[in-house]
Amino acid sequence: MIACPSVRKSSIRTHYNLATLFYRLLWGPHIHHGYWTSDESPRAAQLALTERLATLARIKSGEQLLDIGCGMGGSSIHLAKTRHCHATGVTLSRVQRIWSAASAAAQGVGRNTSFRCADAESIAFEQTSFDVIWSVECTEHLFDKPAFFQRAAQWLKPGGRMAICAWLAGDQLDTAARRKQVYDVCDGFLCPSLGSSADYVDWMQHAGLRVERVEDWTSKVARTWEICRDRVRKSRVRWLARCLHGESTLFLDRFDTLLSAYETGAMKYGCFIATNDA
Repeated sequence: MIACPSVRKSSIRTHYNLATLFYRLLWGPHIHHGYWTSDESPRAAQLALTERLATLARIKSGEQLLDIGCGMGGSSIHLAKTRHCHATGVTLSRVQRIWSAASAAAQGVGRNTSFRCADAESIAFEQTSFDVIWSVECTEHLFDKPAFFQRAAQWLKPGGRMAICAWLAGDQLDTAARRKQVYDVCDGFLCPSLGSSADYVDWMQHAGLRVERVEDWTSKVARTWEICRDRVRKSRVRWLARCLHGESTLFLDRFDTLLSAYETGAMKYGCFIATNDA
């Protein structure tokens, strides 16, 4: 695991309060990678990633789903509409909570969704409350990842599933250059640490879950950062970021770093499905 001790939780909250507009302008309502198999549009690729993960998680009508790091509510709203589940979204950002609730109401799923502004590392839920715990590109922001998985496993009903997509440290960080790439991504994207695929499996197993599927999606999602980089270069987003919050430009500048880390193997993008067999 690569750690970046300079990251602070207050910085993560500020980032998402301010950067939600940038995400919406650059990428749309979903704050996550796209999954490409051909020449799909970015919008279609983002929905493809959501649908692929939902299928692997076997989400069914009427189930209770907890979306950790719900962003602007993209996954929660889509799954409530298409899988007819009830989704509870958690975000550290007050701006994103308001945005999510408004979007859900506008799309007719206000009754099947709820959103809370809270810290995923301290929020409390009753044991065995959820059929599915869903988190796409949020666990990177957690400071104590093993403790989160221990707590989250208790929220799952017997037979419940955990579905995670995450940025990962590569398996072979055998050079200083590769380790620096991962560190620079952590610094620019406010990740206190990045675990490897083996770390995630270990955390889930120690939480009492059975890991039933691990997939490497790196080659399918890397195009995300080519498109984002090109959109930044062609737009005035950098100027807007500098005006609103100077530190946001570091986030934009690290798009190339993340893409390069995927290419060198310093980073991967993984999907994990685990089940509570209790």
